[in-house]
Amino acid sequence: MAQDKIWLSSPDMGGTEQDYVNKAFEENWIAPLGPNVNGFEEDIQKFLGQDKNVAALSSGTAAIHLGLLQLGVERDDEVLCQSFTFSASANPVAYLGATPIFIDSEPDTWNLCPKQLERAIKDRIQKGKKPKAIVAVHLYGMPCKIDEIEAVAKKYTIPVLEDSAEALGSTYKGRKCGTFGRFGVLSFNGNKIITTSGGGALVCPSEESKKNTVFYATQSRDQAPHYQHSKIGYNYRMSNIVAGVGRGQMEVLDGHVEKRRAMHSFYHSFFENITGVDVLTEPSEEFFSNHWLSAILVNPKELNGFTREDLRMAFQEENIESRPLWKPMHLQPVFENAPFYGDGTSERLFENGLCLPSGSNLTDDDRNRIKSVLENVFKK
Repeated sequence: MAQDKIWLSSPDMGGTEQDYVNKAFEENWIAPLGPNVNGFEEDIQKFLGQDKNVAALSSGTAAIHLGLLQLGVERDDEVLCQSFTFSASANPVAYLGATPIFIDSEPDTWNLCPKQLERAIKDRIQKGKKPKAIVAVHLYGMPCKIDEIEAVAKKYTIPVLEDSAEALGSTYKGRKCGTFGRFGVLSFNGNKIITTSGGGALVCPSEESKKNTVFYATQSRDQAPHYQHSKIGYNYRMSNIVAGVGRGQMEVLDGHVEKRRAMHSFYHSFFENITGVDVLTEPSEEFFSNHWLSAILVNPKELNGFTREDLRMAFQEENIESRPLWKPMHLQPVFENAPFYGDGTSERLFENGLCLPSGSNLTDDDRNRIKSVLENVFKK
């Protein structure tokens, strides 16, 4: 009989989510508004600090879209975007008719390289078009080198949209990820550090920008007794039912971060004496990662030709999910004509990297099964 599957990152309920959802049913707050939405936004705002305003939306992708929209991105504009990321970081650029300009990663955090970023800006300006915005991502929960990125952005007066979809609970120099850019983006997809099943949020710099976000997210309905629309709008608002799940999840967020970081320590401890495998780890004490996903690089040259695919298949044989790192956007067929500035770092990461099971609901039995596979593979 096959053993139960160990998932890469599955939802982990805290227990009170159902209470908030039940209350919404009891009070008939089923529409995409209500006390759970307001409460969830307030919970996130309190957690993030920095006097930010939060608009709860249907997805992190929607948040990126509305963030870029409010940064003035229009058709035929150019947006600088981290290449080594999930497609949701780049797709909204295309929604707006703009062109993504992909930037390579640096090897310390695997995130947007400040040097390649400045190289790209100089070249785009020389070619006659100054980029409209920068999308910087905190990949797998690891904070990017945000100080260096913001220094470049300020030098050329280009606003930063901070994609913190994977980094809720991560900090840089003690400040929460999601609060650095002009706008910040959060995701509550089913596999994230906390989940609302599906959902996201835009972290806004002011109450006015939050109002604008909610306006666009509710079909851009003008103030009138009838339905009137002066701008194109979107159906992007989070529902009161979904927000109830989020309220319950916020109560266990700190615990989820602690458990994810414990899984990272589990892997770090196993691999620390194994030549040929490197675990993605904070480059200094200034960085604090939620370690949403623990990830490794496997060097075949140091392991007699053993590859990350060999490890992935070894896990698969034991019904354990692992996954290659993101395939860079500049290598994706849909973006094959987009410009790219880099030195091959993200390609090497993709070729050799693997995400390992990291959920906050993994048990001791799960860890023993994972460790058994690792021992069979690396300690033969």
